[in-house]
Amino acid sequence: MAITRPAPQDGDTGRDTVPAPPDEPGRLTSPLALTLLLLLLVLLQSPIRRALSAPVMQSWTTVFVAVVIQALPFLVLGVLLSAAIAVYVPPSFFARALPSRPALAVPVAGVAGAVLPGCECASVPVAGALVRRGVTPAAALAFLLSAPAINPIVLTATAVAFPRNPEMVLARFVASLLVACAMGWLWQRVGRTDWMRPPAHAHHEGRTKGASFWDSVRHDVMHAGGFLVVGAMAAATLKAVAPESWLRTAADNPVVAVLALAVLAVVLSICSEADAFVAASLTQFSLAARLAFLVVGPMIDLKLFAMQAGTFGRAFALRFAPMTFALAIASAVLTGAVLL
Repeated sequence: MAITRPAPQDGDTGRDTVPAPPDEPGRLTSPLALTLLLLLLVLLQSPIRRALSAPVMQSWTTVFVAVVIQALPFLVLGVLLSAAIAVYVPPSFFARALPSRPALAVPVAGVAGAVLPGCECASVPVAGALVRRGVTPAAALAFLLSAPAINPIVLTATAVAFPRNPEMVLARFVASLLVACAMGWLWQRVGRTDWMRPPAHAHHEGRTKGASFWDSVRHDVMHAGGFLVVGAMAAATLKAVAPESWLRTAADNPVVAVLALAVLAVVLSICSEADAFVAASLTQFSLAARLAFLVVGPMIDLKLFAMQAGTFGRAFALRFAPMTFALAIASAVLTGAVLL
């Protein structure tokens, strides 16, 4: 049966138009959710005002805002620089710059992390690109660990966060570089080819550099910014809510203090450009314990473990992460005993 279309009326273009689907009954849309939230805040403004005026909440808010405001400029600058390096610096540059002998390439790649800024979110795909371009895995792993830990942005943020303890900058640099080189040499000696899956191509390959740069910036700002907020909330909670006796008990025991802050660094997964301000707020703990927090965090945390497993394979991550965690703690303790 033939189907005839009605003639277009005046002002009608004759094109088919698809009517907007009606809202499903009972569906919570974004404007409705925002309206309900604002209404709830208005109705509960008196209890909320009383809760925020409590001394513990004022202390919590002060620490939270201070940590976020101090750390945010360094985080944004670090994300911009790391995105530029990941997109505009060709991986072949690293292959040409590194020595051909793996034993020498490891420390050179580790020191390169001090020159080329990059947060941990960017260091994993950059290390994967290096391996794809033929760089020895030991050198790529040394760069992976050193770049987010000892780059100029991170060291500057550490100096700002610890103005009365400038030795923390040197201690963080030395301890982190020792871990990066030790892990590179260790992987060169005991690592096996079947433990590391060949990394896949980066998500921005095949796209324009401008689009890849801004995609990387948007992703890293939202991703790292979320972890910064979580870390600031945790630091503020420890300062304002946790009983002082608990913190004093953990801080007074050197072994417990180091292990507690090392585990906290793994769980919080704070971006390395911002973690110094969280560590500086944990004044109950010794400088050595806070150094462990600063050395462990940029090298192994929950998000890094997931990224390493996705890039190099689960077999790699299950072996690499525990060794890195143990070496980071040992290096922080030894460096802290000498420099702090």
